This record gives sequence, structure tokens and C-alpha cells, in this order.
Amino acid sequence: MDREIPKKERQRENMKSRLKVGGIVVACVAVVAAIVCLMGESLNEKDLLIRPAEQGTIESSVTASGKIVPLYEQAIVSPVATKIMEVYCNEGDIVEPGQSLLRLDLQSTETEYRRMSDEVSMKRNELEQVSLNNATYLTDLEMRIKAKEMAVSHLKAEVRNERRLDSIGSGTGDRIREAQLAYETGLLELEQLRTQLSNERKAHAASYRSKQLEGSISARNLEAMQRTLDDARVKSPRQGTVTYLNKSLGTSISSGEKLAVVSDLNHFKISGEIPESNSGKLSVGSSVNVRVNRNTVKGHISNISPQSQNGMVEFTVILEDDSDKLLRSGLRTELNVVYDIHDGVTRIPNGAYFQGPGTYVLFVKTAPDKLERRSVVLGDSNFDYVEVKSGIAAGEEVVITDMSNYKDKKSISLK
Repeated sequence: MDREIPKKERQRENMKSRLKVGGIVVACVAVVAAIVCLMGESLNEKDLLIRPAEQGTIESSVTASGKIVPLYEQAIVSPVATKIMEVYCNEGDIVEPGQSLLRLDLQSTETEYRRMSDEVSMKRNELEQVSLNNATYLTDLEMRIKAKEMAVSHLKAEVRNERRLDSIGSGTGDRIREAQLAYETGLLELEQLRTQLSNERKAHAASYRSKQLEGSISARNLEAMQRTLDDARVKSPRQGTVTYLNKSLGTSISSGEKLAVVSDLNHFKISGEIPESNSGKLSVGSSVNVRVNRNTVKGHISNISPQSQNGMVEFTVILEDDSDKLLRSGLRTELNVVYDIHDGVTRIPNGAYFQGPGTYVLFVKTAPDKLERRSVVLGDSNFDYVEVKSGIAAGEEVVITDMSNYKDKKSISLK
């Protein structure tokens, strides 16, 4: 006769059955996990960038940042303190050389110009007057010398006459001495006049040169004021596009304040900057590859700033084709400055995986459905390629997609 199993015993039996089933499930999961670990991760090949390594040339370069700027750009500043009276164009307008951009209040400047013009005229008149006075004075002195020469000649004749009379007994010694004294005195007076004439000529020449110098200074000041007036009329210095214009009518403008900027937007250059730690790799004439919207424009360094600002060194790049349609003023660019060239090296395409020379973990395709992890030493680089120093041979296919999430995997299966 069957007997009823106690409830506690039934619960114990159920617990044992559940534990057995749970153990079997855990064992199965462990086996599956072990198989997965042995077989590796599985990825779809279409989701990866796999490229072959090859033999070729590496142009070693350093990366810098740059900005596209007009090849020619000229700022126009106010040469005087004034006010803006009229505006003749707008930003973005194309202007021709000599075309008026603004009209300034030049009343006080024009008044000063007229005053300086009158001063120049007065200096010229003074110079003419000095020249006439000098000529009159020197001519008078020359006439006095001629008269004195005639008087001395007469005194000399008197001395001869007295000596002749004395020789025939009609003269006296006293009269000879008097005539001789008068003659010698006349010679001294004549010499004095000649010396005075020489000194007066030098003095008057110096005075004339001084007046000439004053006149030249006044004339140069007038020319400078004329240039100031011309500059203050604010005309375009060349053909170009107005990229800045101060249009604040009636606003007071100080001397040296910027009024307008005219730029050539058909030709461009690159204003670059690089950390000073890499500035030693820059040299004038070095080739530069400029990346513009995934395209490359070539150029070379034309000059390097001798000073560092905020840890950066500035330099200028002149482009081979400075009118390329890809170029836009103000556009930020990435620059690769070439400082060395290596021929016949193993190289792989550059990608997000590369962060500078060093040792990397990369995956190499060793079978149609398998990737294997490798330790690879990478060297110099440029926009397109990275030098492989060891770990990969030419012809092997390498994953250039960022695989940092799988760096602990020894192998990966491909689907």
C-alpha cells in the first residue's frame, strides 16, 4: 500500500533536481565560453578597412595647423584725427585702384595744408631776398677793392716819382719815406678788403644754404601734408574685395585707426603655426602638403617667425596654385611639413590608429577568414602613409581601422 511522501522530503528532492540542471547549464556555458576564447572574436570583414603593406617612399613630416588668408591684403588707416562723412561702398564689393571708399572731414587738414603752402612761398621769397642782398653787398665790396687797387697803384707811382726826383737832387728823404708809408698802408688796407671779401662770401654762402635748408624742410613738410591729404581721401590702393569697412557716419576717428581692408580673394597663402617643440623641423623652402576638404594642395615655407607666442611658432606657406578653387579665406586647414624623405621602406596607409611613432598592436590578415594580433613598430608618417620599422612585411594585409577594443584578443575570425 502506497504511502504519502512528506512535504519536506518532496521539497528536498526538487531542490536536488534543480541543482543538477543548473550545474549542467553552467558547464555548457563554460564550454561554449572556452570554445569562443579559443576561436577568437568574430567580425564582419565589410566593417573593417584592410589594406596591404607595400614598399615605397615616405616623406617624413610633422603636423601643423593653418588658416587660409589672402595672398595680398592691405589695411587702410586714417592718417589724421577726423570724422567719417560719407561711405561709397560696402563690404564684399569689388573695387578698382583709386576708387573712393570713404570721405573724411578734412577741413582742418586742408587749412593746415594751405598754411604750410604759404610758409613755403614765404621761405622762397626770403631766399631770393637773401640772394639779392648778398649779391649787392659783395658787389659793393668788390668795387671798393678795385678802387683801393687803383689808389695803391697811384701811391706806388708816387714812390717812384719821389725816388726819381731824389736821384736828380730835387727831392728829399722825408718825402720819399712819406710816399713809401702811404703806399704800404694802402697795401695793408687792400689786403684787409680782400680778406673781408673772402670771409663775407663764405658767411653769405652759409646764410644762403641755411635759408635753402629751411625752405627744403618746409617743402618736404608740405609734401608730407599732401600725402596725408591724399591718404585721408581713402581710395583703394589696388584691385580687390572690400573685406572690412568702417561705416560709422559722424564717428570720431583717431589717427592710425583702421578704416578699411582691401583683399585679393583670387589668390591665397597659408598662415601656419606649429608647437615650438617641433619648430626645429621647419626650414624656409620646405615642402608642405595642405589638406583642404580631403584634397591636398602643395606649397612651400616662405618665412618663419623668429619669435614664439604662447608656445607656438608661426610661418607662412606659399602655394603652387594659389588660385585653386578649393581655397576659401578664413578656412582652417591641416598642414604636413616635410622635413625628410625615406626611400624603399615598408609602409601602410595612415589612419585613426596612428598617434605618432612607437609600438602598436595591429591585426594582420593571415587567412581569408582570420586576423592575428601583432606587435608592430611604426616610425615617421605623412598624410597618406606610415613607415613600418618592424612587425609587418610588404604584401601583408593590415587592418587600419581602430581596433583598440580588441587589443586583448590574439585572433579574430572574419565573416
